[in-house]
Amino acid sequence: MKNAIIIHGTCDKEEYYSPEYPSASNFHWLPWLVKQLLIKDIHAVTPEMPHGYMPDYTVWKREFERFDITNETILVGHSCGGGFLVRWLSENKDKKVGKVVLVAPWLDPNKTKGEDNDFFDFIMDPELVSRTQGVTVFNSDDDMEAVHKSVKQIMDTIPNIKLVGFEGKGHFCLSDLGTEAFPELLEEILG
Repeated sequence: MKNAIIIHGTCDKEEYYSPEYPSASNFHWLPWLVKQLLIKDIHAVTPEMPHGYMPDYTVWKREFERFDITNETILVGHSCGGGFLVRWLSENKDKKVGKVVLVAPWLDPNKTKGEDNDFFDFIMDPELVSRTQGVTVFNSDDDMEAVHKSVKQIMDTIPNIKLVGFEGKGHFCLSDLGTEAFPELLEEILG
């Protein structure tokens, strides 16, 4: 059965604990995408990664692997969630998955989460795409420099990734898009 796992990005600590904001798995375009995939009979989930403001790879990996991951599983990652998927796919060479879409993937090139945080301490697998039904990166011209650095690192290391460029979409957050709908992402997943 085709399914999808959508991994959110990080947030700051104040946002994480604030009742004013939705949880990271229920914010931006994630709920909209889940509903659109469900309508297409693709079971979709957005796991809430513990302590999203200070990601711990071992904890995120354990949460992620609670779900069925098959050669038909669609994987979508936003920001740190995209970086997480690059690491997970690089380290799990026995796994084959469906389409992978990395939306503004972030690998923390400036070590903003601290020198001791080993979340992105891994070697990217140049053969990663061969175990998928295709990998696409969404990148906007006005995103943060750290995201542009991350995208360049991914594109330089892993061949055969499709890059889709956008203008004026920022970090693909609700405030950047002005809507929860993200039809370009849905089209890429289903296309």
